[in-house]
Amino acid sequence: MIKENNEIKFGLGGWREIIGESFTRDNVQKIAYAVLDQVDEKGIVVSYDRRFLSKNAAKWVSEVMVAYDKKVFLINRPMPTPVLMYTVKEMGVNCGIAITASHNPAEYNGIKVITKGGLDADISLTNEIETIANSVEKVDIKSLITAKKAGIYKEINPVNDYIDAVLDLVDKDNIIDGRFKILLDPMFGVSKHALSTLLYSCRCEVEVINDSHDAFFGGKLPSPSLHTLSKLKEIVRNGDYNLGVATDGDADRIGIIDEKGNFVHPSILIALIYKYLLEVKKLKGPAVRNLTTSHLIDAIAKKHNEKVVEVKVGFKHISENMLKHKALIGGESSGGLTVSGHIMGKDGIFAALIILEMLATTKMTMSQHVNALFEEYGEFHTYEKSFKIKDDQIEATKNRLSNYIASKAEEFKMFDFDGIKIVYPDDSWISVRESGTEPLYRIIAEAKTKEKAKTLVEKYEKIIFNK
Repeated sequence: MIKENNEIKFGLGGWREIIGESFTRDNVQKIAYAVLDQVDEKGIVVSYDRRFLSKNAAKWVSEVMVAYDKKVFLINRPMPTPVLMYTVKEMGVNCGIAITASHNPAEYNGIKVITKGGLDADISLTNEIETIANSVEKVDIKSLITAKKAGIYKEINPVNDYIDAVLDLVDKDNIIDGRFKILLDPMFGVSKHALSTLLYSCRCEVEVINDSHDAFFGGKLPSPSLHTLSKLKEIVRNGDYNLGVATDGDADRIGIIDEKGNFVHPSILIALIYKYLLEVKKLKGPAVRNLTTSHLIDAIAKKHNEKVVEVKVGFKHISENMLKHKALIGGESSGGLTVSGHIMGKDGIFAALIILEMLATTKMTMSQHVNALFEEYGEFHTYEKSFKIKDDQIEATKNRLSNYIASKAEEFKMFDFDGIKIVYPDDSWISVRESGTEPLYRIIAEAKTKEKAKTLVEKYEKIIFNK
């Protein structure tokens, strides 16, 4: 994701920049100004997470909106992005803004723009916002105290409505009967209140780690993965828990540790939920996944005469195609997923509840589900690595990969609609693409064994970086 100087540039997950460099009051106000045309007479909902300056930035956005007579509903405490999406949908407003950099490192902050129905802004809209924000020179602001007196500024807290909506979507009685003991890791983010309330409502025994307000996220990346959940894995492994549940910084991604202390890859979670919805809930519909998510989902769909729609990375593409194809589930390998009937954005909190429902209804543990899945469909293993790369090295990197593909040194099918994806005759595959949220190159492979997936990644690492 290359940008010029201090140019405002949106990526796949919104606008994210380093605090004090490009994430500044001036740029936040310019983006707010650029969103003005999207705000109708019903107003706009604004939320913020726990990052440094998030609350301030939410007020900067609000001050711009009210200066141009736009009605603002500011959620008055740190809040998960899925709650904002739900609120935009339920209030029927045209637009929402979340101050968050989601799973990015602590030095980042950013903005997500949410559109009517609770959807991520599409590329055409973010391009329009970029154009306006990069051309405006002066932005007016107005005091929020004055705006409140004028009736165009109001602080709200919609979390209870969201909690009730999630409970309406799951089988609460079954989860209660499961008598689960859960270890929750919000990763110093914003999920604790909403998710622990939901778990307590389902009579779960809940213990929490990493829940203090720490703008540095404990010195770790606030993204639930095999490498960031070592503490959660250790405590679950040595304790008596049914599940370890983690969410990222703004709670739209989930990470799961099974009862034995093993990390369950998000691709496997999506496959398990899809299988559960088809076979136990007797629901129907295709699945939408991005190109770096497991083909195990395809095998499940094939068995049930359903189809899978493969899309570019970025949940906005999943949401768009879930609506277009009337899909039952949509998900991505990084831990974002949703199910038809809920918001069309990813939601780590809702995902946790549907997983508990699955365990309770089937009376199986998470490890039993994973083992049964692999027994039925064979094993699918993912391995991935990320690499920082300088802008002046990108062209040479792309050329080396292109030259290897052109040499046709081995048999494979190649797809290039989002980076490069190569699929081999044995159905193993590798994806090489530039990150849309961070200055990184990502290499992800899937194969029938962990060793082969790792070997594929290491092979392409050598090709691309000339090692």
